[in-house]
This record gives sequence, structure tokens and C-alpha cells, in this order.
Amino acid sequence: MVPGFSFHVQCVDPCGGARRSVLNTPHGPVDLPAFMPVGTQGAVKGLEVGQLRATGTQMILANTYHLALRPGADVVRDLGGLHRFMGWDGPILTDSGGFQLFSLAQRTQVTEQGAVFRSHIDGREFALSPEQAVAIQEDLGSDVAMVLDHVVSLPNTAEVVRDAAERTIRWARRSLRAAQRRGQALFAIVQGGLDPELRVRCAKQLAEEDFDGFAIGGLSVGEPPEAMYRTLDVTVPAMPPDRPRYLMGVGMPRDLLEAIRRGVDLFDCVVPTRNGRNAMAFTDQGGIKIRNLKYQRDDAPLQPGCPCAACQRSRGYLRHLFMAGEMLGPILLSIHNITYYQRLLAEARAAIAAGQFEAFYQAKIATFDAAAGE
Repeated sequence: MVPGFSFHVQCVDPCGGARRSVLNTPHGPVDLPAFMPVGTQGAVKGLEVGQLRATGTQMILANTYHLALRPGADVVRDLGGLHRFMGWDGPILTDSGGFQLFSLAQRTQVTEQGAVFRSHIDGREFALSPEQAVAIQEDLGSDVAMVLDHVVSLPNTAEVVRDAAERTIRWARRSLRAAQRRGQALFAIVQGGLDPELRVRCAKQLAEEDFDGFAIGGLSVGEPPEAMYRTLDVTVPAMPPDRPRYLMGVGMPRDLLEAIRRGVDLFDCVVPTRNGRNAMAFTDQGGIKIRNLKYQRDDAPLQPGCPCAACQRSRGYLRHLFMAGEMLGPILLSIHNITYYQRLLAEARAAIAAGQFEAFYQAKIATFDAAAGE
């Protein structure tokens, strides 16, 4: 690994692939498995960094494409880099912009050289090659940079999925040659849709290169959860065991546990904050849609025993905030949901360390199933 980084697997659950490990970075250690809240534009929506720390968050994600457009990577660099710019002193991972090839497909043209976007802000052209994606992330100064990959929607034709995976491998090699910043790790991304042979081939070819970590991309883009789990079953074993494994853009609490069980270490997703802004809170007893009339006089917290700021108030008060259009409502539910995710991952780490992850997993899944059946 590059200077300033190390990765240590401390233990693996005896009943499966779940592993407890630590990723050391220049901005501190990250206990894995870990969840990264998404700060796309240099901010986790509505939350200050002190509030993020209080949720148990150790590492966050920001996005290359969005920050390159606004305010510009050079602006961030001139203001001291992303950590100083945001006021966050912990580890940061930056996505490469590859997901925008999927999410902004109608505004994007992909060639072997790279991608040309039409900015969603003002319509101007923005070119992004593998080399440019690395250079932008080096200006941003994140701890972990991601290679530019080619993400396509699912379902899709075998030819489209194969071409995207093969291009991702070529782009990853170009990214590795372009990387110059000391103290910044570079992670490759495995593509291949739902094709098990293509996923394994992509993973093995990338593993031949000296990347600091390996991600699984192109999932949670329209396929059923069971198809994602089957893809993880074949992909994770083909990834190097001595490097971090990162599942990009996933997901719901059940998805995290299913992936941890298969040996994944790192996650990010907008779900906890997006749902929080839309008045939905995660609890072990299922989702709470706090705008519902039945919570108007409910004096209970969202989740008994939860230490977050939202759970110091009643459900009735939280409902009032949303009904009155008070900005505090989305803030508090975002805090709660991230806290819920971080507590779930902390419990998973403790269960792995105790050799009890399988029992922990079965109990949580039974709780989720019971809540879904109500």
C-alpha cells in the first residue's frame, strides 16, 4: 500500500466471510466493516461535522464530478484541500465520477478516451478521462481516490456489460499509471453486471495490479437484491484478501449485513440521509413514516435506547417539525438514520470479534422480516 496506509484483518467469523479489520490512513484509522455517509458536494446534507462525529462516523465520501464542476478542484486545492475546506479531519474517500456515467447517461458520451458530460448545472461540456479523474482527486486531497469506471444500467445486453467491464479494466490501468500523489490510496473497481464469469475475470485482472483496495461497482442500479447477493457470492472470493473490499452505493440495512457476511468491508449510500429528509426513520422495528397521523400524540422516541439527538425528542415533536416545514426535522432524522447505520455496523464488528456474527445476522434478519410482515 502507499505510504501512510496499512490494512490489517484482525479476525474472520468462523461461520462465513465476515471480517473485522482496520484501515489506517493519514487522517486516522477506520474500523471495518464501516459505513460512509455521502457528502457529495463537500457536505453531508444538513449536518455539521461535529454532528457527524457524534453519530459514530469515522469516514465520509465526496464526489469528484460534482466538486470539479462546483467550486472546482483548483478552488478546493487553493483553500487547503478537501479536509480543510469541509472542516472534517477524518478520512475521506472520493468517488471518481463513474457513477455519473450511469445517473447522467442522457447527458454523457463515453469513448475509449473517457467521458464527456453536459453539466447538469449550466449545460457546458465537461470532459473526464481516467487521468483527469485521478488529477482532480489529487487536487482535492482525499485519503482514498477511486479509478474512473464505466457504470451501466441493469438489466442490459451482454455486449454492453462486457464492453463496460473491459473498458473499466483498461481505465483502471491508466489511472494507476497516472497517480502521483503520495499519501493517497487508489482503489480499483470491479464491474461486470450480473455475469458471474465476467465479474470474476474483471476482479482477477485488476488484482494483478498494485491497487490499495478493490471496490465492487455497478450494483444497486436496478437489479433485485437477491441478484446482487448472488453476484457478491462469486465476486468477493476473487478479490485480494489482503486489501479492503468496498461495495459502492449500497444500501439498505439488510444489504449491508448480507454483504458483510460475504466479506465486504466498506459501504456508502445516500439512503439514510435521503430517507431522513423525507420523514422516514430507520429502527429495528421497521421504518417509521413520521408524518403519519398516528404519531401526532406519540411521546415515545424513534428508537428506545438510541443516543442520538432525534431520540431525545418525542415522535410527536418530530412529526410536528415536518408538518410545520421546520428545517430541524430533516436534520434530526438524518442524524438518527446515520446513527442507526453506525450502531448497526458497530454491533456487527463486535459480533465478528466475538465469533458470533452468524447468530447476530440471523437475529437481525428475523427482526427485519418481522417488521416487513406487519
